[in-house]
Amino acid sequence: MFIYKNSETLYQDFLKFITNNLGFGDFIFKDKDENEIARASNVNEFEKKLRTIPIDSLLFHGAKDDLSMWLMARGEIRAANKLIPKKVSDFDNFDELRETVVKLIQAYRSEKATGNVIPYEKGMNIEEGNVYSLAEGSMGGKGRGLAFINALINNYNFSRFLPDIKIRTPRTVIIRTSEFESFIENNDLHSVIHNEKDHQKLKFAFLQAHLTDDLKKKLRSVLKSFKMPIAVRSSGLFEDSISQPFAGIFETYLLPNSHDDFEIRLQQTYDAIKLVYASVFSSTAKGYVEAISYKLEDEKMAVVLQEVVGHQYENLYYPHLSGVALSYNYYPIAHMKPEEGFAVAAVGLGKYVVEGQKAFRFSPKYPGIEINSPKNQFKNSQVKFFAIDLNRKNLNLFDGEMAGLSYEDISIAEKHGTLKHSASVYNPDSDTIYPGLSKPGPRIVNFANILKYNYIPLHQTLDLVLNLGRDAMGSAIEIEYAVDLTKDKDGHASFYILQIKPLISAGYDCKIDMKDVDKESIVLYTEKGMGNGTIENVCNLIYLDPERFDKSKTEEMAKEIEELNSFMISQNKKYVLIGPGRWGTRDKWIGIPVNWYQISNAKVIVETSLDNFPLDASSGSHFFHNVTSMDVGYFTVQSEMSNNYIKYDLLKEQTVIRMGNFFSVVEFKKPLSIKMDGKKRIYLITR
Repeated sequence: MFIYKNSETLYQDFLKFITNNLGFGDFIFKDKDENEIARASNVNEFEKKLRTIPIDSLLFHGAKDDLSMWLMARGEIRAANKLIPKKVSDFDNFDELRETVVKLIQAYRSEKATGNVIPYEKGMNIEEGNVYSLAEGSMGGKGRGLAFINALINNYNFSRFLPDIKIRTPRTVIIRTSEFESFIENNDLHSVIHNEKDHQKLKFAFLQAHLTDDLKKKLRSVLKSFKMPIAVRSSGLFEDSISQPFAGIFETYLLPNSHDDFEIRLQQTYDAIKLVYASVFSSTAKGYVEAISYKLEDEKMAVVLQEVVGHQYENLYYPHLSGVALSYNYYPIAHMKPEEGFAVAAVGLGKYVVEGQKAFRFSPKYPGIEINSPKNQFKNSQVKFFAIDLNRKNLNLFDGEMAGLSYEDISIAEKHGTLKHSASVYNPDSDTIYPGLSKPGPRIVNFANILKYNYIPLHQTLDLVLNLGRDAMGSAIEIEYAVDLTKDKDGHASFYILQIKPLISAGYDCKIDMKDVDKESIVLYTEKGMGNGTIENVCNLIYLDPERFDKSKTEEMAKEIEELNSFMISQNKKYVLIGPGRWGTRDKWIGIPVNWYQISNAKVIVETSLDNFPLDASSGSHFFHNVTSMDVGYFTVQSEMSNNYIKYDLLKEQTVIRMGNFFSVVEFKKPLSIKMDGKKRIYLITR
């Protein structure tokens, strides 16, 4: 080709030549007569067109090296270099030529994308190993964590250390925060947000509002590739941040995704996203945000869509086991070290563990150590589990997080065969435990075949992931995980990391020498707790008088403590909270069933045992994260142990500023001295 240098259109001629001949514009597929038959503007379109163009066109461009030249011009140098050695004459038939070219480009794109956050384009294949993003803006706390996990998995050779298990993440799509902002603005929801006090009405207003057309088109495409149940999770801008935790404050919905009508499944997904947005403005969120001195208008919400890990059993869908693991253990026993971490596991969905229900706790470093006696293991064994109910095709999402869930007896899991490697049998006559289910007797979910007999390397996996995640993130971490025990053709089970977030562990050093402590000034002393350092400027204490305790009224106690917490917030006063049993339990018979926002102004939380009301210390993921991240002390006082006590007589001598049916709010004349020596495990409150 020649260009006349004195031409008045010299610049346009050069531009046309470069664009059409050197690969800098769209790839124009031509037939042998050089007539345009198709066009591709990006590599994704390029790959699709290669599958459908006539073979004559492929031969025409292949003979001229047009394919590799176009890829080279677009910076896809490695893909181009893979194509350059291939010649048309190397192939016996033309179908083989087409398949080879497509596979080369496919393999390159997959290799390039793995572990990255990829802007989703309509028609893309959603694959494991990547996070796909919709819209612009931030990915939020969970979204950032998932992107971090994917990068970690794809840049670290886990198989070198764990050859018998695959470390994976579920297929994941994130709707970034710009969609939340557009949703509020486009639907003029500001007045509803600021003026509507009834959250049910606010939720209804959000459901009537519209997502953007662009997002709806992309979600339609995404949902066509999601065949399993879907988790629709909040991912707030500040959620799971290292300075303030928001775990459990916003909504999560688990959708069966089982309706025969695709349009209904799609609408359920739209509605779940809208209700996650609405949860930003719930009374729970507002109370919590107020307690930590944040501004609600600063929060922006991203949304994570994930396929749920598990299998279908009759009408139920759930994983073999799931749980949480922390890289710092605040209740180490025997020769365990705090920095070795701990894990909690249960059969079924992780909601069971996160809510603090009876689950199995173990050390990834020493899985064989029995934390509880056989009798206590039986008393505290899992008896229920959560699963997605695939028969709930017509969801009422106003029912909240339970809309698509079923809460089943653990015997149902045994019927499904999912307890095979997770349960043992307890013999009360000999007070012994037999691994497996071959004997008759009460079942204990203790994962003996996995943790003791290494059916899969679960504890080794948790130990490696916690250590690696902690080192990579630069702080203590918490993960949520699920395990699929079904082994693939290579004999590998699958360990899925569902979430990772930072966890503030031991804080400032505080050394307590009891020789220097005035024994008359002691209000509380215990050698079991969590936290490290000192807490200052607290004059108030809320406690339940043992004489006024009625274990049948713990739900009423939860409501009362919420009112007292609101009162303390209005007075701008932090406090020490003392009460019987496990704080935050869902079982009203073993503690007071509060949510975090109901006690959010407490700086020290104390769990106590009373006569006929023994204490099983809390292990709820939400409370651990909130307590540690917000520098809240968490103490355990068991009256049957002589080395820990509370001086209730001293409390009764203080000024009462508020009295409820169960709790008293007292005020000391001077701030209490609250010290936590995490190394010696001494926790002390003096006046």
